[in-house]
Amino acid sequence: MTEQRDEEREAARDAIRNAWAELVGTARRTVRDGLVVGTSGNVSVRVGGTVLVTPSGVPYDRLRPEDAVGVDLEGRQLFGDLPPTSELPMHLAIYRNTYAGAVVHTHAVHATAVSMLVPELPAVHYMTGILGGPVRVAPYALYGTEELAEHMLRALRDRTGCLLQNHGTVTYGDNLSQAYDRTAQLEWMSRLWLTAAAVPGHAPTLLSPGQLREAEEKLRGYGRPAD
Repeated sequence: MTEQRDEEREAARDAIRNAWAELVGTARRTVRDGLVVGTSGNVSVRVGGTVLVTPSGVPYDRLRPEDAVGVDLEGRQLFGDLPPTSELPMHLAIYRNTYAGAVVHTHAVHATAVSMLVPELPAVHYMTGILGGPVRVAPYALYGTEELAEHMLRALRDRTGCLLQNHGTVTYGDNLSQAYDRTAQLEWMSRLWLTAAAVPGHAPTLLSPGQLREAEEKLRGYGRPAD
């Protein structure tokens, strides 16, 4: 029995180590792909009842295996010497209210610009379907606050991503790969809309609700929206 418990504990530690390595890789990718600058943005992944999250104020290229930060769903720190990201309330709100296995928050330029111009990013492309529909903009609130987390949750209703006014983006998925793909697609669609909308004398054509439903059905393999 003792040997079995030891094996279970070691398996749990392996899962944490592997998840942390993937999280750090994803965080570094946000920098390489120009979705964040410096230490802005943050990434998290859930392993059972533990949420691994990027720490506050540490450049991603300096993160080491021993820098892993884990909290429970109430925000209590379970391990790690570094403080968790200041945006922890947003991450935990998503985990407590959706099926999410991973969350990616960025300060992507084009998506943030869209958040300053319109109340939602309209259906400019069929990939809107992977986010559950036109992407809403959550009203501005100070970063790191419960107020911001509440605004975000309302914008995420039946969606897997939203824009944060004058701030950035939030997407989630079953895993880090899916959450990141949704972030990248959101930034691309934001750039597409800004480009088309900037042409004088023309308004971008948009997908009708029926066309979008058809696309969503075909894209169902990309994941499902929140309940």
